[in-house]
Amino acid sequence: MNFLSERLVDYAIEHTQEEPELLQQLNKETWQKIMVPRMLSGHFQGRLLSMISKLIQPKIILEIGTYTGYSALCLAEGMKMNGVLHTIDHNEELVEIQKKYFDKSDFKKNIIQHLGNALEIIPKIKEKFDLVFIDADKSNYVNYFNDLIGKMNSGGIILSDNVLWSGKVIESVNSKDIDTITLMEYNKLLKSDDRIETILLPIRDGLSISRVK
Repeated sequence: MNFLSERLVDYAIEHTQEEPELLQQLNKETWQKIMVPRMLSGHFQGRLLSMISKLIQPKIILEIGTYTGYSALCLAEGMKMNGVLHTIDHNEELVEIQKKYFDKSDFKKNIIQHLGNALEIIPKIKEKFDLVFIDADKSNYVNYFNDLIGKMNSGGIILSDNVLWSGKVIESVNSKDIDTITLMEYNKLLKSDDRIETILLPIRDGLSISRVK
C-alpha cells in the first residue's frame, strides 16, 4: 500500500541526505543477489533510523532482524564511542553478506552478530538497552516487547517496523492471518502500556516510536 503518491515519495527522497557510499553498495548488492530485497530498510527509512540514533546517542543498541545489515549500520551511526550494537537474525545464509559490510564499516568492532532465535538470545544479553529496532517475524512482536521492556533504560527508545502491514491492520482479518492479528494486538499494546509513550508514523509500511518512561 502506498500512502503517498510516487512523485511525493521521490520528492521526499530527493530532499533527504544521501546514503553513505558503503550503504549504497549494500543496497545495490541486496537488490542484485538476495531474495525479497524490499525487506531492506533503504535510503529514506535508513536516514530516519540514523537520525533517531544520532539524537539519542545510545550506548547499547539491540536490533531484532538483521537481514543484510543495512539498518544495523544506520543505527550504529549515532552510537556512542565504544558502544555496542547487538543484532539478531535466524537466517544463516545472510551471515556472510552482513559480516562483509560490517567489516568494511567503521563499526566492525562494535557490532555483535547473533544467529538464532531472538526469544532465546535476548535473555542472554546482560546489558540494558538505550535503543531497540524490531523488524523480524511479526507473529512474535508482542513476545519481543514483553521480553524487552524490562531490559530498557529509562528514556530508551523502541522502534517497531511494519506496524501498518500494507494496510491490513484496518481491514477485515482472516482468523488464520496470525501476523496481522498479532500486529493489531501489538499496536494496541503500544498505545495502552503506561510504561511507554508511542507515536505511529505512516512512513513506508508504518514505524512506531515508543519512549520508555
